[in-house]
Amino acid sequence: MTQASSPARDEPFTTTDAPVGAEWWRSAVIYQIYPRSFADANGDGVGDLAGITSRIDSLKQLGIDAIWLSPFFTSPQKDAGYDVSDYCDVDPLFGTLADFDEMTDAAHSRGIRVIIDLVPNHSSDQHDWFQKALAAQPGSPVRDRYMFRDGRGPHGDEAPNNWESMFGGPAWTRTVDAHGNPGQWYLHLFDASQPDFDWSNSDVRSMFRDVLRFWLDRGVDGFRVDVAHGLVKADGLPDFTPPGSAGSMGGQGTTDSAAVLAPYWGQDGVHDIYREWNQVLAEYTGQRVLCAEAWVDPLQKMALWVRPDEMQQAFNFPYLETPWSGPELRGIIDESIAAFSAVGAPSTWVLSNHDVVRHASRLALTHENPQGHGIGPATVDRPNRDIGLARARAASALMLALPGGAYLYQGEELGLPEAIDLPDAARQDPTWFRTNRERYGRDGCRVPIPWEADAPAYGFSATGASWLPQPDDWAEYARSSQLGVAGSTLELYSRALWLRNTHQLGLGAIEWHDAGDDNVLWFTNGPVTVIANTGDQDADVPASLLTATRTLESSPSREGVVSADSTVWFLTP
Repeated sequence: MTQASSPARDEPFTTTDAPVGAEWWRSAVIYQIYPRSFADANGDGVGDLAGITSRIDSLKQLGIDAIWLSPFFTSPQKDAGYDVSDYCDVDPLFGTLADFDEMTDAAHSRGIRVIIDLVPNHSSDQHDWFQKALAAQPGSPVRDRYMFRDGRGPHGDEAPNNWESMFGGPAWTRTVDAHGNPGQWYLHLFDASQPDFDWSNSDVRSMFRDVLRFWLDRGVDGFRVDVAHGLVKADGLPDFTPPGSAGSMGGQGTTDSAAVLAPYWGQDGVHDIYREWNQVLAEYTGQRVLCAEAWVDPLQKMALWVRPDEMQQAFNFPYLETPWSGPELRGIIDESIAAFSAVGAPSTWVLSNHDVVRHASRLALTHENPQGHGIGPATVDRPNRDIGLARARAASALMLALPGGAYLYQGEELGLPEAIDLPDAARQDPTWFRTNRERYGRDGCRVPIPWEADAPAYGFSATGASWLPQPDDWAEYARSSQLGVAGSTLELYSRALWLRNTHQLGLGAIEWHDAGDDNVLWFTNGPVTVIANTGDQDADVPASLLTATRTLESSPSREGVVSADSTVWFLTP
């Protein structure tokens, strides 16, 4: 039966190097913190670094190995901090550099490593470099740090190409000089307030090496690299039209003759950049890590980001996007392990993050929902909450039994669904505005998480303030409602993480067994046997496991069966 709280790990934190093949990141469980929605210490309704420090013991108790923080740098906050105006300081919204140091020390003292987000594809338009570029003449050295181009047409009043922003609308904005005359255009794959750097420029490369060293000197253990596949654009910036079903962060497009890679994603030149960064990290002890947000297909291409002289990890988005289907899951698991192993890297596994519909809702959708579109009040396909939670718990239990690294997104350990019924007036995602309210965007997965069921703002903020409104029915998901409660989602995660660590599943290998039903996945990883039932009918437990200890189950079930939409771990005596 499912057990209540498992003991938290108490391992010493070390910065010593490990032999190749035994590095901490190969099997780590890394917990993503979206700072503005995690914990608010000063009561202004926005989470902050001091809030993270105040809740660090809860993460220690959960049993994670590291935290990854979404951006907290100085920013106008046009895109929730992914528009950076100073890469080497903390935005006052989140605190100070001293607060960051205190948080890092608190994490390290508890054996938790710290990874921070880095946003190298673009800066804020308020960055000093871009302001100088706007004031400079075309062709000047400071303007060459960004992607400025002359327009097309007799008067240059047509954009340089037909590229669309990932947030909707054109990817180019025309400048106006001090006299009000129209000038060159600048590229922004995202919001107009996020101009793209030109990574062929040596100033850009040098600046980011300095940024890496600034934070490494402060003790960070690595970087998650935002839009890691987008820094280099194809020569000539050719026109490109992606298919309408493509997610906002990647996918194949079409020409008259064949499918082609988008000219702004996955260009070969990005690998030279990460080889340089690999050498910077090698200057420091402690197995520092780079993790790529690279939305590229197929997996064999994604694995190029984690060759031995480049990055250490890449998010496995094909796995995240795989539906709750036995055959499809088995296929992507095998393909992932093969692709990453071929370059000597571990696979990673992830189900939710700050850019996608939470998997407690997404896995219950029955209509296509491309990444970045989101769901909201007018969505036709409203997910069934009970089905979604059951599948999310089962999918998480399956994921945490796989070898390699795993990423969790804050609140998924509570079973949080997507916040669907946000008022239009509360929404802040640029996607919502740039698509004329056609796409809801990502606000629904970014709502501040609940800590105490009976506290103002569910304990997120003592004042009851919350930058996005929290649903009225989230008390049952609060940490206080689940801690120590057998069968709760929080206890499921705690138990799975403890067992994963105890039996070193992250460093293991899986062996498949024939369950006689394509909807049922059956494999072993070391001493643990896992059965995941993705079908809608109960499945019998194989006779060979009837004497094994049932050590983890994602839903209540009868002896001898694995319920529909559930995962069970068995431990052979």
